[in-house]
Amino acid sequence: MTKEQERARARRRHEEQLKTAKPPVGDATRDKQVFGVILAVILVIAAVIAVPKLVGSSDGPTPAAGGATTPATGETSTSAAAKGGLQAGQKLAAGCTAPPPLQATPKKQKQVPAKATAAGKTFVATVKTTCGDITLELDGVHAPQTVASFINLAKTGYWAPSPCHRVTTEGIFVLQCGDPTGTGQGDPGYGFGIENAPKDGKYAKGVLAMARTQDPNSNGGQFFITYKETQLPTDGGGYTIFGKVTKGLDIVEKIAANKALPPSPQDGTPVSPISILSVSVTEKKA
Repeated sequence: MTKEQERARARRRHEEQLKTAKPPVGDATRDKQVFGVILAVILVIAAVIAVPKLVGSSDGPTPAAGGATTPATGETSTSAAAKGGLQAGQKLAAGCTAPPPLQATPKKQKQVPAKATAAGKTFVATVKTTCGDITLELDGVHAPQTVASFINLAKTGYWAPSPCHRVTTEGIFVLQCGDPTGTGQGDPGYGFGIENAPKDGKYAKGVLAMARTQDPNSNGGQFFITYKETQLPTDGGGYTIFGKVTKGLDIVEKIAANKALPPSPQDGTPVSPISILSVSVTEKKA
């Protein structure tokens, strides 16, 4: 092979390599690619955070998400609440006193109360709290099992005392109470099914309803009050409405106004604590 032929072959080989080679990426293009990856990651994280917590926890009763909340600094909410007084980051709302210590051994029961004790009747409950009295009207006509349970727990002192362990201020608007352990995972030792849940998932301002886990038969001692109209999921049967607030809703509103402790001010332990001291119930006569 002559030198001229060798040079021609080398030239053809070089041309073939140029055809198959990928063009170099310029700085501007590379920057755009890196920015695109970073943006995609940020959007995924934001989506996870922003999705409303509307599926019940398997651990703790809730109208949305359950579980205890831990303050950003200081003791955990459970250990601090057990001693009474304020947790790290908490402050008293106007007219409120410091919460008492948690019950050392919350009461447990085995038998679901007979719903016949409340069927067809209306009751008035006075909930004495560290921020004043909240008056409730209990609807035994539409939710006899739930009202029978509420009356039973009130008479046996199940909630005396117990903190309202959760407030939500975004997406759903509730104050959740009724767990003597303060963790959001306590129950009275029994559970029962759903009654009188709205088919459209709308809960008016001032509604009294039961909190539960994903199990529709996990209604027990925890309940919530809506301080604004709230839309809740209907999957799994919704949440039992068994009454309404007739007096003292302003107490719930001022607790909600101060939101929850970090790191989740829209859903967690209230910045301004409120605890149930006692509950008394009387039948409302026509």
